[in-house]
Amino acid sequence: MSRPSLTEVRAIGSTFAEQAPAALTPETVRELAVAVSYLRVSTKEQAEKGGQDEGFSIPAQRQANAHKAEAIGARIVAEFVDAGESAKSADRPDLQRMIAYVKAHRVAYCIVHKVDRLARNRADDVAIHLALQAAGVTLVSATENIDETPSGMLLHGIMSTIAEFYSRNLATEVVKGMTQKAATGGTPSKAPVGYLNVHVRNEMGRVVRTVQVDPDRAELVRWAFQAYATGNWTLSQLHDDLVARGLTIPATPKRPAKPISLSSLHRLLANPYYKGDVIYRGVKYAGSHEPLIAPEVWYQVQNVLMAHNSAGDRTQRHDHYLKGSLYCGSCGSRLMVSNAKSRSGDIYPYFVCAGRHRKVTPCTRGAILLDDAERLVIDYYQHNIEVPAHVREQLRGMLAAEFDHLLATSETELAELTSRRDQLEAEQTKLIHAYYADAIALPALKREQDRINADLEYINSRIQVFYGDYTEARTELEDSLNLLGDAAAIYERGDDETRRLCNQAFFTKLYLDEDNTVRAELARPFAILLDTGTHQRAQTWADDPAAYAGSLDTREPISLVPGLNVDDQVPPAGFEPAT
Repeated sequence: MSRPSLTEVRAIGSTFAEQAPAALTPETVRELAVAVSYLRVSTKEQAEKGGQDEGFSIPAQRQANAHKAEAIGARIVAEFVDAGESAKSADRPDLQRMIAYVKAHRVAYCIVHKVDRLARNRADDVAIHLALQAAGVTLVSATENIDETPSGMLLHGIMSTIAEFYSRNLATEVVKGMTQKAATGGTPSKAPVGYLNVHVRNEMGRVVRTVQVDPDRAELVRWAFQAYATGNWTLSQLHDDLVARGLTIPATPKRPAKPISLSSLHRLLANPYYKGDVIYRGVKYAGSHEPLIAPEVWYQVQNVLMAHNSAGDRTQRHDHYLKGSLYCGSCGSRLMVSNAKSRSGDIYPYFVCAGRHRKVTPCTRGAILLDDAERLVIDYYQHNIEVPAHVREQLRGMLAAEFDHLLATSETELAELTSRRDQLEAEQTKLIHAYYADAIALPALKREQDRINADLEYINSRIQVFYGDYTEARTELEDSLNLLGDAAAIYERGDDETRRLCNQAFFTKLYLDEDNTVRAELARPFAILLDTGTHQRAQTWADDPAAYAGSLDTREPISLVPGLNVDDQVPPAGFEPAT
């Protein structure tokens, strides 16, 4: 699902505002102290962990939300649970039901365990928050100090941005892990027909994910290659015979086993995995799995496929590290790779507008050679994606002051939590002494210990929020600042995979205009760190750190770090830092 634009986000908020009951005011609703609770886990595995119907996370979130409701004097009248739903998209069943519910009922609070349970990208977070505000509902976090005050709104914005950055960074780390697995011969994806993904215990006693030959299908796959290599079979004939022999696609939790399709058979015969190779992100690695066929048989099959011009996936696909990042500056369509042949037979690879190529837009943007597009992007890095050392130092100081102020505003609650924790730990000690003195029985000791431990767990989790999330955010921003020191050099010297990862980290989109200038939409947190307004604030801090810190309490109730607030987002623009 594509990310909504700023205009669409505002339109969503306006629509919700128009549909909210006219006689319902936030003050009236809040007097009722009625709350709804929203719970979420990202994967089905989390939802079913430990063999439990709800796993471990959902009950823990439910308990934390109940504690928070009690603390603010509210009662939870409805609960909405999205089990196994990613927060990258707002298109979640129970989230939509919750928004519909608060529009139709008088509700004062929406309680979530953490902001990232609600959304992992800023645009969705703003749209959801606008919908709740339009219905007169206040968003409350069970573990984060967010509210409608300026500091609370700031914390909400920062935590939402951290959640989005964490989601994007996690995706990058997953790609790195998968690439390393492929480089060492592992299979980073679902094994093809003829193999099984299995878990085995190695000699060290560790459970390892690996691939084994499927005893029910491997022989049929071997026969398919050997038969087709003779050149005596058409693809359709081979398909009919394999279906008759019982070759099926393995069952998954979502669908039963089914006969292999014609297009799947074509992909099977073209897959070099069967001769021992692993292809990941366009790079070939020597696999550690058992090959089903000899390399010479596989190559003979490829010759037969080309000779027969077989049905199936006949469209050639051309890979390039800029694919997926480059967009047409005229119509907004993706740029795709197309190979043009000259009269002399030479092949020239170009980027062309997909909208124009498929005739779905009236775009007139011409083609551009791959080499020229690569150079334009390198130039963009050199002019835009670097921050001088003195500016990076100013940014470090300014952001540290912002975070210190946030933490300081929560010191009162932190002191109360710490005091309560000390009281509970003292109670634990007294209980042990009473038990040793035979003043209480073992069942009573266990019951009281369970109560105290539950309260301590909740309090410790709240305390961890004050320190852990701030520490994590500072670490992420520090890493990003370091990267901005020599990003252009890293990109220019990097291989194709390094350049692809850089583009995914820095940009959401790169637009190539007809005059061959580049415009960019930068990803977070670089949307903050490259913003000229952020640099101006950093200069203000550098001029007088004490005065800057003293002014934080009197600022307008907007995100103090530019880029965190929707109204502060900067549209794409030429060779200027886009965010």
